[in-house]
Amino acid sequence: MFDLMHRPGEMRERALDVTVAEGYGNAVIGVREGAQVHLDVRLESLHDGILVSADVDTIALGECVRCLDDVSLPIEVEIQELFAYSVDEAFDYTVVGDHVDLEPLVRDAVVMSLPFQPVCRPDCPGLDPETGERLADFPDRKPREVIDPRWSALAGLQLTEQDVEGSAVADAAAADREKRS
Repeated sequence: MFDLMHRPGEMRERALDVTVAEGYGNAVIGVREGAQVHLDVRLESLHDGILVSADVDTIALGECVRCLDDVSLPIEVEIQELFAYSVDEAFDYTVVGDHVDLEPLVRDAVVMSLPFQPVCRPDCPGLDPETGERLADFPDRKPREVIDPRWSALAGLQLTEQDVEGSAVADAAAADREKRS
C-alpha cells in the first residue's frame, strides 16, 4: 500500500480470502474461528487518508432461538471508512506505518449485521412447552389449551347451542315489543 500513501487520486482493488483467527459474534450466532471471510476491497488515496470500501461475505453459524436447530446464515456487508494519516479524535481509524488494519472494521461490521434472535425459518413454531419436542416435527399436533385458573369459576357457565338460539329468539321478541310501544 506504500504506493498509495499521500498520492491523492490513486486507487487499488484487491480480492482477499481471510481465515478468521478468533471467532466473533455472541453465544447464539457468530462467525466461528477458522471460518473464511471474502473481501472485495477498494483503496483510494485522499489528501487526509486512505478511503477503504469493501464488500464482505462470510457465513455465520448458530442456533435457532425457537427450536434450537443449527442455523447457517450468509452475511453480506458493505463497509466504507476513512483511515486518516494523522491521529485525531475525529477519525476512528488511522493508517499505521504504511498499512491499514481492516480486521477491527470488518469484525465490527459483521457483528452489527448479525440477527439479534436468529431463527431457522420465519415461521418456526419452536418447542412444545410441555414435552420439549420440536413442533415442526408434529404439524398436526394442536397445543393443549391452558386455562388461566383465575377464570376457572366461569368454566361451568358455558352456553350451549340451544341457549344461544333461545337467546336470539328472546332478543328478537324484545325488539318487537319495543317497536309496538
